[in-house]
Amino acid sequence: MNTRITIISAILFVCLSNLLFAQAQPLPRIQVTGNIFTDDKGEPIVFRGINTSDPYKLKQDNQWNKRYFQEIKNWGANAVRFPVHPENWRTMGKESYLKLLDEGVQWATELQMYVIIDWHSIGNLKTELFFRPSYNTTIKETLEFWQIIAKHYGKNTTVAFFELFNEPVNNGEFGSCTWAEWKAIMEETIAVIRAEEAINIPLVGGFDWGYDLIEAGADPVDAEGIGYTSHPYPMKREKPWEDKWTQDWGFMAERYPVMLTEIGFSGEEEKGAHVPVISDESYGDAITAYCKQKGVSYIVWCFDPDWGPMLIRDWDFNTTRQGKYFKQALSGK
Repeated sequence: MNTRITIISAILFVCLSNLLFAQAQPLPRIQVTGNIFTDDKGEPIVFRGINTSDPYKLKQDNQWNKRYFQEIKNWGANAVRFPVHPENWRTMGKESYLKLLDEGVQWATELQMYVIIDWHSIGNLKTELFFRPSYNTTIKETLEFWQIIAKHYGKNTTVAFFELFNEPVNNGEFGSCTWAEWKAIMEETIAVIRAEEAINIPLVGGFDWGYDLIEAGADPVDAEGIGYTSHPYPMKREKPWEDKWTQDWGFMAERYPVMLTEIGFSGEEEKGAHVPVISDESYGDAITAYCKQKGVSYIVWCFDPDWGPMLIRDWDFNTTRQGKYFKQALSGK
């Protein structure tokens, strides 16, 4: 009898181990097919996701854990975006930071959410002038970062996307950079990634703080299998938004996959309200309807009570005004 129990227990242990192992396998590969993202069966897939705050910041807050990811999943997200600030990458060191990312990728995999890794800088990479010290980087460091990430995650299908640079700016405040110059930097970055035979999809943003794709439409990046991004916060243009969105970035969705890697709003009375995010639920209605019509993916900023526009007010995940809105929108209510 004891022998039979031992054998049955061993079989159950193996079955349970196999089940857990299967759940932790990377998700089906995402590919670019024409102007859409498709899964491994060729079926179209549209992403509706949430931005985490910087994994380093979450670790400092003792919130980098599966509970945090489970709540994002509970809201209905099928993707998460990790904004990696250059300063935090250097402070923590690449080995330690990669361990953080590995944890996040594992939790996302277990919960069936795809991952976007974002090199989160704002400014002019050509002149190396940036919006804040935390965004300071160089072309050399940027290329090295993506080489490291491509070597580490280049065959990991959960990490479907590499967002090459968060928000490029060429308005003169940080010096000049032409689209041709920016395009060349992006093409070089993609070449470095693909030299590692990485299968992840590069995402490219345009000028005006990652909002404007007009020049990209006129002279696209010379690379196959990429997507484009925009950050159409409500104050980037005045109401009515839709025709302006189409002129500025929405037209690209007819030719390439487009992902809005940051959207969101904040009531003027709320903590963290600032230009260009101040608005109300009418923005939420407009942007979600527009994305549904165009087949455009979106990722909402930000699942943190400190980084505006915030989705949550505290670490009990009580919602802000936009949090209440997007929790319903992501869950399909």
